[in-house]
Order: sequence, then structure tokens, then C-alpha cells
Amino acid sequence: MNFLEEKILMDGTIKQGNILKIDSFLNHQIDIDIMRQIAYELKRRFRDVEVNKVLTIESSGIAIATMLGNLYDVPVVFAKKGESANVTDDKYVSQAYSFTHKRMNNVFVSQPYLHASDKVLIVDDFLADGQASLALMDLVHQAGAQVAGIGIAVEKGWQRGGKILREMGCRLESIAIIDEMDWETQTIRFRQQPERKLTKTNLNMK
Repeated sequence: MNFLEEKILMDGTIKQGNILKIDSFLNHQIDIDIMRQIAYELKRRFRDVEVNKVLTIESSGIAIATMLGNLYDVPVVFAKKGESANVTDDKYVSQAYSFTHKRMNNVFVSQPYLHASDKVLIVDDFLADGQASLALMDLVHQAGAQVAGIGIAVEKGWQRGGKILREMGCRLESIAIIDEMDWETQTIRFRQQPERKLTKTNLNMK
């Protein structure tokens, strides 16, 4: 069991409807130590690929992306959401359905912040149906840039997002993958992943 799985079991709460509440440390109140470990682990997992930009979507992915951008010493860009955002000469625009708010959101990045020479690592806090990741990939491709990989803190393994991205051939790394949750017993079953040791050497830390 890795550090994030342990933290989820310690501080997470399962709500009815397969909702996992971990906002005490991930996406409302921020546990800096956990964020730091997430960033270290994602950099370690993508140590074999070149990254010169980190991309996320507002707002919950920004904390992880900022920590990771600091480790890589590269710019961090976050796609903004806006129902009224239209395709223009100065923006790349895509669409992502929000299952939380039950609506389609336009997401956009100003063109000066994505270039054809960029090798972009996409990161986010959760992966469920994959809509946000697909929209971010679309923005990268519109710019003519490359997706270096997709790094996720928590993947809801019973939903389709991970399967879709992996079948597309995406390099996807999720630190914690939850295959089952039970509200009545407050139990979580994580997907077995290879043991991954975190060291200063393989992080290429400064």
C-alpha cells in the first residue's frame, strides 16, 4: 500500500452514490506534505520522458500541477472553464462534460501558453470518466504539441476513464486506483500496482 492509499483510508469518507470525500487533504484543504509526495511520485514515474510544460484544469488540479512544475522547473498552465468561451484566434477551446455539475463546460487555454514544441505532462486530482483528460489532450493537439503523459492522483477504476485512455495508447499513471468502495462498511479496495520506491536519486532532485 502506498502513501496516498494509506492517507485515503485514514482521512477519506465514502458518501452514498460512490462519492469519495478526500477534500480534507486534496482538493479543499491542502496537505502540503501529501501534495509534495504526489509530485515526487509522478516525476519518478515519468522520469523516462521529456517534459517542458505541465497542464491541468481549474481548479482542483492546480496544487498538484504547481508542485510538479516546481520539481521540473517548467511552466504550469491551467485550462480555464467558461460556458461562454468560443473558439477564437487567440484561444484553443475544447469541451468537457462535468458529471458533478451536470453540464458541458468549454475549457480553454490562450494560444501563447501552448506551443508546437511543448512536451506536456497532463495532471489532475481525480480521473473518473476521463472527460477532463480528453479535453486537455485535445487542447495540446490543437497546439501541435505532444502529450508526454497523464498523471493522476486518484483514479476511480470502476469508471470508464482509465480504460478509454489506456486503450487509446496514452501513458497513464495513477498513484491510487480504487476498484471498489462500499458506503455501508466504509471499505475501499485498491487495485494492486507494482511496488514503487521513492528515492532522491530516481527523482533527480535538486
